Amino acid sequence: MKRSLQQIADAVGARLIGGGRIEAASVEVSGVSSLESASPEDLVFVDDDKHLTAALRSHAGAIIAGEFAVTSAAPSQPPLLVSDHPKLAFARAARFLRDPWPLDNSSPPSAPRPENLHSTAVIYPSAVLAPGVRVEARAVVGERTQIGENTRIGAGCVLGAGVKFGRDCEIYPNVTIYPGTSLGDRVIVHAGAVLGSDGFGYVRDQATGHYEKFPQVGRLEIEDDVEIGANTTIDRGALDVTRVGRGAKIDNLVHIGHNCQIGEDVVIAAQTGLSGSITIEKNVVLGGQVGIGEHARIEEGVMLGGQGGVLPNKVLRGKGIAFWGTPAKPVREYLKGLAVLARLARKE
Repeated sequence: MKRSLQQIADAVGARLIGGGRIEAASVEVSGVSSLESASPEDLVFVDDDKHLTAALRSHAGAIIAGEFAVTSAAPSQPPLLVSDHPKLAFARAARFLRDPWPLDNSSPPSAPRPENLHSTAVIYPSAVLAPGVRVEARAVVGERTQIGENTRIGAGCVLGAGVKFGRDCEIYPNVTIYPGTSLGDRVIVHAGAVLGSDGFGYVRDQATGHYEKFPQVGRLEIEDDVEIGANTTIDRGALDVTRVGRGAKIDNLVHIGHNCQIGEDVVIAAQTGLSGSITIEKNVVLGGQVGIGEHARIEEGVMLGGQGGVLPNKVLRGKGIAFWGTPAKPVREYLKGLAVLARLARKE
């Protein structure tokens, strides 16, 4: 829904300052975005001055920022909504706009409906099912969902609006796929997995101590030949995309947080947990029960042993090098440390 900047400012308690290009109060926006993806109909935010220049150069229709931005306001720049708590104001503006899953509303191309649909399956009329698709008992196929040739949807699956599948996918029973998620060709998803759910993101209102939800309006993209284990969960991006690269293999009971980028042919073993905005480059191997903090980067070819831990914002690099422990270190260094501790223990 489009809202004027004045309406948004009133709703979130911000002060509207015009950029001078046009009357600020008359500017309308319809959604929220990251700086990189913003369009003239999007609202963005910055909560410190080091990102202000990038925001002012973006294509955003308006910017939510703190008082630090006021001195930078100029006629050639977009309008500002000034708030003491920009991130909190942004979260409230996203809720005010109420557009959690922007989808393509155009009518999908018509296609012949296959015969092998169970009588209890619920399939919206606008869904497009290619030849050879099988939909089993009690599955729900949402509006504008598109399913490629020879893909099987297991019993009890729920596919949200606008989900897209490639061909030859195998979706086992009771999988839930949230709106706007896309899957490539030959993707296998085992029972109970949840794909595209909201990320775990909140903003604290310092005045009340309560938490308010940060917008989770991004997407999840699963590329070709990925396999996802039973009861694994992968969150969609907060504002952009969570992506799982071609050929990645993900075990049971893995959690991948919002905005993560998983490279090609990555292997992730069971009970691993990834916080938000982590980059895992191609050919990385993560052992069972690995934990990785937000904004960390695991570079190409690294192997991280079971129960290894990586602190937020850290980088592990070294193709073919094995790491172990918490915080993770090259395995030889880690074992030397254990040996030193053992010697110290014997002296006591």
